[in-house]
Amino acid sequence: MSDTLYLSLWYPNLRLAGLADKLTAVLGAFAAHGGEARVYAATVWPVSWSETPVFQHVWGRGERGAEPHHAVEEALELLHDDYAYEFQIGWSLWEHETGAGLSPHELGPVRGGPILDPRWVREPRLVRVTGYGPLFDEAAYEQDGHIRVDFGSDAPFLEEGVELDSVAARHVEENVRQLVELTAAVEKGSGATARLLWSELGESLAQRLAARLGVGN
Repeated sequence: MSDTLYLSLWYPNLRLAGLADKLTAVLGAFAAHGGEARVYAATVWPVSWSETPVFQHVWGRGERGAEPHHAVEEALELLHDDYAYEFQIGWSLWEHETGAGLSPHELGPVRGGPILDPRWVREPRLVRVTGYGPLFDEAAYEQDGHIRVDFGSDAPFLEEGVELDSVAARHVEENVRQLVELTAAVEKGSGATARLLWSELGESLAQRLAARLGVGN
């Protein structure tokens, strides 16, 4: 069963005026670790997640995107203690697909009908990076971090529905290594003093991965 994966980052004595530099550093780390160099979109939420955004700008993917410092500067013009600043940026991981749409000569051997050849492809996903004002959603930063990274589904780090042969294990390992390297980079680059990689259901990714790989058996 897939879960949603988050990274929370905390900074000592962070003032709201310093949030922009932290967000720029976190967003800027993605390009060197499987992500895009430009920001796809930004949204500013007032008071709580149930409110209507007061700002939203979709720049687009690739070269149409905004450089991190520009996206952060534009969104944080509306600087308030009870606002949250959400940015979306592209990040690619190896993911397993069934081979739908392949031409006949690309399909595997057939017995009683066509069998689609499983493929591994680098699939882009949009990761959400959110900076919290100290009063947003009743001081949600205390639990979620001054900055929270929402990676989306943890499926690419486990691929629980796929036979874990040497090819699958290699791609899962590459995804995990990319996650670990990105996590270390954003912590160091932004000067975080505490970080937590956690899931929505409260399960440890490391423990689930160890069980998946048979570590300790």
